Amino acid sequence: MMRGTLVAASLLLIAIAAEARSVSTFSIVARDAKTGELGVAVASRFFSVGSVVPYLDSRAGAVATQANANVTYGPRGLELMAQGATAEETLRVLLRGDENAKSRQVGLVSRDGSSVTHTGEGCNPWAGGRSGPNYAIQGNILTGEDVVVKMERAFLDAKGSLAQRIYAALLAGDAAGGDSRGKQSAALVIVRDKAGFNGGNDRAIDIRVDDDAEPFIELGRLLKYAEMNYAWNEGWTAFTQKRFAEALEAQERAAKLGADVAEVMYDLAVIRLAAGKRAEALEALARAFALNPKLKKQAANDSDLAAVRGDATFERLMR
Repeated sequence: MMRGTLVAASLLLIAIAAEARSVSTFSIVARDAKTGELGVAVASRFFSVGSVVPYLDSRAGAVATQANANVTYGPRGLELMAQGATAEETLRVLLRGDENAKSRQVGLVSRDGSSVTHTGEGCNPWAGGRSGPNYAIQGNILTGEDVVVKMERAFLDAKGSLAQRIYAALLAGDAAGGDSRGKQSAALVIVRDKAGFNGGNDRAIDIRVDDDAEPFIELGRLLKYAEMNYAWNEGWTAFTQKRFAEALEAQERAAKLGADVAEVMYDLAVIRLAAGKRAEALEALARAFALNPKLKKQAANDSDLAAVRGDATFERLMR
């Protein structure tokens, strides 16, 4: 009898440990049909959920793998969708031959907007999801179905960028109860073709909060800066490619989001000057110097400002 009790207790401890390591998560995978952006936003009572769940490639699609997460679903799913498989076709291949398929939860959206969400019958309750054109929402160990229902409604009703809309869905999931064990980490990733640094890759936004009592608040703070940085990078990439009109439009957006960031205003001055807006360039430069006088040293030898060197206003600003 004692031996039976010990075995039962051991099995219980194993089950508890397995649940503790399960990526108990709610997430949204989505696509913006107008911009071609793909995104994943995810939150969990799990350390560094952003290092496990999201996989994205602008040439293929996006994947969120969670619950008893099979991280091979990410790269394999992207490879299949890059070859032209729909989200549903990709899911069938991923589940085929997976001996632990019952414990997997995954959401997929392809680059053309096909979508699917899957919750294995062995996932810990409440677990389930919802999907539609351009989005898949899923969660496990949630307070109830209302979490994914409210996430879906928030995403469909929200305005603004894809990043803002999937963040709104994440907030709605949290407000509806979220992970039944609490909160700890969150992440948000957006990809678009050539949107990365200097146009060298597709990583437009990539922010994570790995361990925080209020991860949604910190993620929101980072998102504001990340959207500014997204526009700033877009502007500077266009400038280096001498597409000055496009550079100016993007950098003006960045400046609206980051009017108190000296380096954003400095690059705005450079781009305005290249676009033929001399007076406006000097105004932006004055703002940059007011925010960070140390930038004057850079300006003194910056070839991008050669056209205003010797200008009375410029020389006055340099004093």
